[in-house]
Amino acid sequence: MEGREGVMENPEDPGRWPPGSGPLWLHPDDDLAPNRPGETLYGKVAALPTGTARRVRMRLLRRGAEADALRSSLLAEQTAGARLDRLGGVGWRVLHSVPLPGGADISHLAIGPGGLLVFRSVLRRGARVEAGEDVVRINGRRTEPDVRRCRRDARRAAHALGRACGHPVTVHALLVCVGAARIGVTSALRDVEVLHEDRIAGLAARGGALKPDGIEAVYGVARDRRIWHHA
Repeated sequence: MEGREGVMENPEDPGRWPPGSGPLWLHPDDDLAPNRPGETLYGKVAALPTGTARRVRMRLLRRGAEADALRSSLLAEQTAGARLDRLGGVGWRVLHSVPLPGGADISHLAIGPGGLLVFRSVLRRGARVEAGEDVVRINGRRTEPDVRRCRRDARRAAHALGRACGHPVTVHALLVCVGAARIGVTSALRDVEVLHEDRIAGLAARGGALKPDGIEAVYGVARDRRIWHHA
């Protein structure tokens, strides 16, 4: 079926759009633009038991740690997402909670003059963070696979967007350690940037990768939930 401006639309197969174009219309259920930071976590947190008796029962069932992790993840995404949304005034477009197959999601996707940036936001309040090639070490003891997960998110985003746009795209991975007291990065880590949420504002200075029409074209594609079925 031919849509406006002669662009061929195929609602039955939205996984690939002609280069430089995006969907000309989106059903509200398919539009990711209204997503709040942490959108996919709100329902999970709201479903957690409330009240002392229920909290005690959760502890006995060893679900307390899971509940704490959900709340921490939501706070991290809300904090980093609020900072990212401020970039909208300087030509950036931002999407939150981009769903991926298998129940995963991308915390944030920013599209702007500095290119395509995928963010994974994690709560590390007051911690000393040392980022290595695949994991981060917290306070010199516990390790988490944050770097590896962030790299995987960027790879999946590049695949989905490249397929949808009809040409390869470059996506940069950024790990935001919300509330960290100190962040160190080993020399072996080159493809994932690790930063405190206070440094997000500095991303506004990045440029030279996309012009305004290119930003809008990629954003038009990226906001369509259906293209992420192929990530």
